[in-house]
Amino acid sequence: MKTFLFIGLIMICACPALTIDLGTMAPDKPIIQAPPNVPSRQGGDTVVDALSITLPYFGSGTTSGFADDYDESCPYDGSTSPDVVYSFTPEADLRLVVDMVDSEYDTKIYIYDENMNLVACNDDFHPDYTSKLEDVAVDGGVQYFLIIDGYGGLHGSYQVEIVEFEPCVLECPAGFVLENEPPLTDDYVDAWNGGCNSPDQGFPMQTLHQLNVFGKTGYYSNNGGPSRDTDWFEVPAHLDYFEVIVDAEEPTYLFELGPRDCDSVAVIQSVLFGPCSMGEMSIISSYDSPTWLWVGPQNFWSGETYEYNYTLFIPIGDRVDDLSLTRVKSLFR
Repeated sequence: MKTFLFIGLIMICACPALTIDLGTMAPDKPIIQAPPNVPSRQGGDTVVDALSITLPYFGSGTTSGFADDYDESCPYDGSTSPDVVYSFTPEADLRLVVDMVDSEYDTKIYIYDENMNLVACNDDFHPDYTSKLEDVAVDGGVQYFLIIDGYGGLHGSYQVEIVEFEPCVLECPAGFVLENEPPLTDDYVDAWNGGCNSPDQGFPMQTLHQLNVFGKTGYYSNNGGPSRDTDWFEVPAHLDYFEVIVDAEEPTYLFELGPRDCDSVAVIQSVLFGPCSMGEMSIISSYDSPTWLWVGPQNFWSGETYEYNYTLFIPIGDRVDDLSLTRVKSLFR
């Protein structure tokens, strides 16, 4: 194994081909037998006896032992999982993030206002089916209820973090070319650079003749289910070693792929980058063969069609190892 380090960025390793999902459609959720809901109360079963918290909040608990009082479709409904209720009243207008990462079961969360109107809902955000709400607008002086629920009948221990949303905005740097993919829509058909995910469109691959790209990717609904845009690139065969520096407004993957055959293609190495957190990948390639790269969201977002920006930069003439972090960041301003 060979490890490459770019100071101040994300470290990645070149490993044997990895089994990682390259597709656009969210994978089917596994059928899991829910454990018995053994009574073990900790308070906050309904909005009447909700556990009152102040913001920001970092906590943990369990839904085991509670009753199944609520359910929302986002997009899965029919849950019989027990649920727990928190209440909070912001002092001022805020935009919030509610994150269930590191919870031990398949969570689902939603927020009601004081009149029990649904404000936001998410079932699956992270690859392990835990939930996250991003950029939820709440009004100062209004009481809100956070419901921590589960998929199907699942329940268990959870972690919850409620913090103020900090937007990440990337502008197109000078000298970068636009990816130019058409805007995403429901039931989107990617005839631009869908690569091996677009067989009916001729496996379209975008060649990086200019090595500084300002792109867009995101999420959309396909046949009623959550899907993501995946961008497939080909770096022409004139480099035997190069670096790829990336950033994005949301958590995003960069993959080096091989072999260049849709029937057997797999991930050679990967790096997760964003939001507003650069990643770097070192690639040793064959001088007479092109390199395949893949850029796409980490998550299959459930909700309205949403696009976000990313940057992909391949410096020529300088090894990234010799560049200062300040100099690299200046390229993205």
